[in-house]
Amino acid sequence: MKSFNPPGIFICLLLLALAGCADSSLRTIRTAIDYSSIKKEPFSRTGNKPYTVFGEYYVPLPSAVGYREKGIASWYGKKFHGRRTSSGETYDMYAMTAAHKTLPLPTYVAVTNLKNNRKIIVKVNDRGPFIRGRLIDLSYAAARELDLVRAGTGPVLIEALTPWSSPAADTKPLTQDYYLSAGVFQSWDNANKLANRLKDSGFSAAHTRAKQVGGSKMHQVLIGPFRSESETRNVMNDIYSYLTESPVIVQE
Repeated sequence: MKSFNPPGIFICLLLLALAGCADSSLRTIRTAIDYSSIKKEPFSRTGNKPYTVFGEYYVPLPSAVGYREKGIASWYGKKFHGRRTSSGETYDMYAMTAAHKTLPLPTYVAVTNLKNNRKIIVKVNDRGPFIRGRLIDLSYAAARELDLVRAGTGPVLIEALTPWSSPAADTKPLTQDYYLSAGVFQSWDNANKLANRLKDSGFSAAHTRAKQVGGSKMHQVLIGPFRSESETRNVMNDIYSYLTESPVIVQE
């Protein structure tokens, strides 16, 4: 029996037919942000002040440098498409964006689906999610890239990206001192308790500092100063088990 070798035109028609059967919404999804496009942007005029949602008080981080955390991701779509985000930008469900409760707006982050190791880059430009146990709310496009749309939620790793932490970044050393921010509190007593607990655990450089955040007096627990980013990261790796939230590197 002769083997059947379909002519090229037949193959082309077959491919076009299959393409027509695919989910047409995929064609409108934008590709993930390339590392080379990550740049330092000024903080938004809105969305970076302390706020309260459902009776819970949130204080945005002063810096995203060094932020790395695991948690549950969810996504939001048509209901919010075209609405104003906390940063003032318009929410586009087909753009690679996300919402986070405390990261500065805007912040670029790498998000990895821990079930399938898919990885994307998104721009955090909104606040949320405000459902207990969820860490980040992805746009529809971002959730599709990570294959989270059908499940609705999934475990992820979030890593903040800065102009000097991406592969395409300029590696020129910075001259400022480095600190680890272990937490920001309204109560001086709570901040002092954490600082003393860290000192008792061997982090002798822990101390408390008062600062103004959005017109309110807050108390920040810092460890440092350190002279290099590598030294700071070594301490950060040792301190995770002593904190309920991930520490953040601050430069001054």
